[in-house]
Amino acid sequence: MGAMMLLFRTRGRSLAALGAVLIVLLLAIDTFFQQVVALPDRWARQNTPSAIPRAVIYNPPYTPAYFQGWEEQQNEQNIEPIVQRFLYDNGTQAVLFGNGTRPDIPLSCPTSNCTWPDYETLAICSKCTRIEVAELLTYACKNTTIDWSAHFTGPIKPEKIPNGTVCGYFVNATSSAPILMSGYVVNETNNQNPMGEALLVRTLPLTTFLDKEILYGTGSINFKHIRNPILDTLVVSARNGASSVYHREEPTVEECVLSWCVQTIRSSYDSGKYKEEIISTFENTTAGPSPWESSVIPEEEGGGQWIVYNQNITIEPPKPNHTRSDSTISNTTYGASNLTAANLMYIFNDFFPSYYTADDVSSEPTLRYKNYPVGPHIKTLDFNAWQAPNNITQHMDRLATAMTNVLRSATSREMLAGEAFQIEVYVQIRWEWMTFPLLLLLLSLLFLVSTIIKTSGDGATGMWKTSAMPTLIYSLPKETQGQFASSSTWSSGKGAPRKTRIKLLPNLGWRVSGQSHLSLSPRLPSKERVPRGWI
Repeated sequence: MGAMMLLFRTRGRSLAALGAVLIVLLLAIDTFFQQVVALPDRWARQNTPSAIPRAVIYNPPYTPAYFQGWEEQQNEQNIEPIVQRFLYDNGTQAVLFGNGTRPDIPLSCPTSNCTWPDYETLAICSKCTRIEVAELLTYACKNTTIDWSAHFTGPIKPEKIPNGTVCGYFVNATSSAPILMSGYVVNETNNQNPMGEALLVRTLPLTTFLDKEILYGTGSINFKHIRNPILDTLVVSARNGASSVYHREEPTVEECVLSWCVQTIRSSYDSGKYKEEIISTFENTTAGPSPWESSVIPEEEGGGQWIVYNQNITIEPPKPNHTRSDSTISNTTYGASNLTAANLMYIFNDFFPSYYTADDVSSEPTLRYKNYPVGPHIKTLDFNAWQAPNNITQHMDRLATAMTNVLRSATSREMLAGEAFQIEVYVQIRWEWMTFPLLLLLLSLLFLVSTIIKTSGDGATGMWKTSAMPTLIYSLPKETQGQFASSSTWSSGKGAPRKTRIKLLPNLGWRVSGQSHLSLSPRLPSKERVPRGWI
């Protein structure tokens, strides 16, 4: 308060005003010192590493089984449960975990934040492309075999399949064996309701069901370049259910393929949330013969079809690769054995081909699947992901990702080491907050120097010699203090105090006026005693 009053009265025109300013500014210096040191939380790398799986060669355990002396076909047991959920339902759903979803691969992150270098892994890739109806299908009404009806229970033999008149969109409509992809049965005996059972969705693999002969010359329409596909199929679906079939609306036609590939992935795990980014994908596009060989087993040996997949899956990404950095973890060759590839492909035999039909607009559709020679299976679905307007491309992508996660979770996986980070408290010095204290220091030095300069010429003996401060600080000598303590020394006869002057002179000591005490101090250089009144 006094400093502020001094500033007000001097209007800042004296040196004392600078001292007053310093006193006022000192009120804020604690706040600045408190801000100099901060204690931020930072991610620090830990000594315990993290780990994430990657697949190089998919080699699941396999135990052969035999029937009547022949090795029996087996579905790949690790992937089959996952694939079936996508074939007959909406697939697997992510499990909520923390602020994200639980990863579907057995990664290890000892802290809540882990990173890994970019890495390559064997994977399953999917692609779908829309085909214009005019390029593939032709609308017609024909008397032909009704091989798709849910009312036909088998056995599936050419002489057992019923014939009838059907109208709809055909593949190879002008050939001797047209295939109905979307249409309905004509009730020739019912004039009031001539439209019978409708084919809503048909999946048609581009290899034959039993002997695996390729269709259309290459077994594909738009994906001829892909070597060793797992599945290549047409999915034809009515746009708006049975009503669109009866009204001759064009169906949607998509060709979808699942294939072996190598993906370059960037993964991270942060606060319970796993994130995965596919940087690049490489597929084997080299040409080669059909890997399938088949023959008929004689009835006397048990009957059936003998099928062999002759080619191992081998993928060799090129090096160098513009999508691969020097730090990318990679191998020269990726793949699987021919036995593993065949067992994986057999899983899709249950659903491809399949037929989704309805008796009329109001009836519940049914699925006909597992079209084996002994007879098909029939069931209803709570949800059919293959029926328009559902997004088949997205469904296939999710299926491929789920299958890839199984490859990376198998016992043949490799674990890639990464870095784990944990929050630690650091001490941070924020030097910008030292600006104000340093400014005060400079102003204080300026005030000190200015004061010294201004007071250096005051008087002949200076402020210290003419000041009472030395007496107050150091007091008088002990032999003199007793004299001043006596009342007779200081008091006059009338009781009034006497005036005494005390002065310090150079080389002489203290001089007390009006005293007759003889100093006991040493002699002067002139061998004389100090005169009276001197101490």
